[in-house]
Amino acid sequence: MTIQPAASNMRFLVEKVAALRIGWNERPLASDDLYKLCRRFRITLQEMPLAVGGFYYRAMGKDCIAVDSRLPEKEKLAVMFHELGHFLFHAPETGATASFHHVAGLTREECEADVFALCAILPKPLIRKFSPQELVDDGFPPKSVADRFAIFDRLSI
Repeated sequence: MTIQPAASNMRFLVEKVAALRIGWNERPLASDDLYKLCRRFRITLQEMPLAVGGFYYRAMGKDCIAVDSRLPEKEKLAVMFHELGHFLFHAPETGATASFHHVAGLTREECEADVFALCAILPKPLIRKFSPQELVDDGFPPKSVADRFAIFDRLSI
């Protein structure tokens, strides 16, 4: 998949994330950061064996993220941030919703959630310091590394 979000959409999303003051795209965000954000927004995080990588859903006024507990740690973290991105950018104010990790294909919403997640775990300083191969050698999935460098090349974030 090639991530191709519109630059105008990304400016809005970057401003929204900057307002969170969490160090997004400034330092690698870790699971502790994710758990703090989930507590802050009262999102229930569930790890369990799943047939998909993860999904975000809202039901009866409660927001939840489910992630496949069998994923390697760095991939699991990326999926959790991806689903948090759906909450931050795509959750309706009222009513039920569900968003499954990459099940819907390459939509604008999936691209935006991917950008949020990849910049969270592979921030700009990290991709400036290390080569793609060094990041893969450190355990990041090759596709995630390639997509992150594409985001930087296209959007400079």
